[in-house]
Amino acid sequence: MTGAAPRIGLFGSAFDPPHNAHLALAHAALEQLALDALLVLPTGQAWHKTRPLSDARHRLAMARLAFGGIERVAVDDRELRRPGPTYTIDTLTEVQAQHPAAQLFLIVGGDQAAALPGWHRWRDILKIAIISIASRGQPTLDMGVLGAENAVADGQNGRFQPLQLPLMDLSATAVRERVAAGLGIDHLVPAPVARYIDQHDLYLAP
Repeated sequence: MTGAAPRIGLFGSAFDPPHNAHLALAHAALEQLALDALLVLPTGQAWHKTRPLSDARHRLAMARLAFGGIERVAVDDRELRRPGPTYTIDTLTEVQAQHPAAQLFLIVGGDQAAALPGWHRWRDILKIAIISIASRGQPTLDMGVLGAENAVADGQNGRFQPLQLPLMDLSATAVRERVAAGLGIDHLVPAPVARYIDQHDLYLAP
């Protein structure tokens, strides 16, 4: 950590599985936000997920394989250990208590940002962390997609920051579908993750 206030990013996802776009986002966040540390947080019992997630032990293991070699990145399993539904505000509050002097950055995708006003205690999230919105191509902060007229009215318009990503048409859903169809994924996920999926017969069609 530097002598100034530590800058800590939080990057949560199901990581079912982690893929190359996740890694690109992690690298972009470290560089563009000048982070001292990035916490990668596999989602626990996500209240908003309609699809059953793969077993937590598999998603944690794959996250560690994917991110383990990146400097200043730590895979944090607190959400997997937390009983009941997982809420972002709880994680932010815990990290803030552990690092009271730090500036926290919550890294989200554009679709997550658009749904922010529906998140549990979303106004409190804005008080604790700067929301870093990952966008592909030119970085934009369209506050309209946030439905955030209330957020701006509350003086929170300085709480959002863009994070520019390379153009990558890649999703965990696409990876799972390719595995189920018997297609290769070596170009979509880190090699250790591809081996893990194969060794544990993950995402095979029923």
